[in-house]
Amino acid sequence: MSNKNTSLKSGIRDNLLRETVHDFLQQEIKNGSALSIVSAYFTIYAYEKMQHTLNKIEGLRFLFGDPDFVKRMDPNNTDKKAFDITDTGLALNQQLRQKPIAKACAKWIKEKVEIRTTRQSNLIHGKMYHIANNGVDKAILGSSNFTVRGLGLSANNSNIELNLEVDSDRDRTDLKAWFDELWHNDELVEDVKDKVLAKLKQIGQDHAPELIYYKTLYELFREEIETRKTHEQALEDIHLYDTKIWDKLYDFQKDGAKSVIARLLRHNGCILADSVGLGKTYTALAVIKFFELRNERVLVLCPKKLRENWAGYPAYNSQASNEFLDDKFGYTLLSHTDLSRYSGDSGGVNLADFNWQNFDLIVIDESHNFRNDTKPREDKDGNFRHSRYSRLLEEVIKEGTKTKVLMLSATPVNTSLTDIRNQRGIFD
Repeated sequence: MSNKNTSLKSGIRDNLLRETVHDFLQQEIKNGSALSIVSAYFTIYAYEKMQHTLNKIEGLRFLFGDPDFVKRMDPNNTDKKAFDITDTGLALNQQLRQKPIAKACAKWIKEKVEIRTTRQSNLIHGKMYHIANNGVDKAILGSSNFTVRGLGLSANNSNIELNLEVDSDRDRTDLKAWFDELWHNDELVEDVKDKVLAKLKQIGQDHAPELIYYKTLYELFREEIETRKTHEQALEDIHLYDTKIWDKLYDFQKDGAKSVIARLLRHNGCILADSVGLGKTYTALAVIKFFELRNERVLVLCPKKLRENWAGYPAYNSQASNEFLDDKFGYTLLSHTDLSRYSGDSGGVNLADFNWQNFDLIVIDESHNFRNDTKPREDKDGNFRHSRYSRLLEEVIKEGTKTKVLMLSATPVNTSLTDIRNQRGIFD
């Protein structure tokens, strides 16, 4: 709902309480008008909404106040902001129409528009719209960029701007002279019309299905890709790549380990659900080593039948058969069933006074064994005991140290999606 007070007479154009910049341009642009504009941005959707008016002009000189914007319009540039020319936050139906809009805009630019940009960043901050109509000049000066929101063309979320109509003939003449002087200063500005047209051609062209497929994959997995790139240097600095376990991994396992580490650092939890035989244990060992190199404490929970698979790697066992002895693994190893015990010994660990809350990372092998969220039960002495699931959640993960959880399972879903919901609930 607009709060604009159309009865309030003022030279201010703020897109909210008073008229919009678009209102000013719509009113003052005539057949044969010559426009001079300074703005940090130009977008095709702003052109589309003013297309009928802009097509009447004799010519436009457009000066970009931000050269970085033009650089981001380079078709070979992969910067994620390269599509600033299309506006942000627009509805999908507008984005689907961007190809014909880009083509129409390119045709208009070829026929009627000259485009230059400052060579230096942060050289111009102000925005200006000057209109010359056969000796009668109009101008507005302020903060509005040539975008849908900047011009006040967005129904619900236009920017609140501060622009002032210049009502002095002398000031309008001075503004035009200032613009002309800057426009012709080749040391300060350069022609970029061809670059803008190249960007519009890229937006307006038909793309091969293969390119669309790869673009879709990139958009789906962009967060992971960017996160992986961010943490790549950390893995190198901590010397994970120098370990024996890393050398043992196949490339797909290395990719898996990097992905798991990124998710653990970002979300504190991850499920590694590779199929049987793809080496989840070795991938998990590389992840464990990364966190041990950060001096973080690791607990491995596995079924009793798999205990020997994990027991041979910690350095404190000093087994000659341990191929990763030089990596000095130091994780604590317990069985799933130990979560149901409150006393006794488990591999040399006294469960009666074991500090479950002391670990930064919990690795759960065969995590589908924790797919059932059962309630506490009463033992023979009348004491209520947590189930393995609830004790893991309440006493191991939620209590004490902030804990990350890595779950390993080839079959995270056994009966229904509730299985994976309960497992995921462990690290939510």
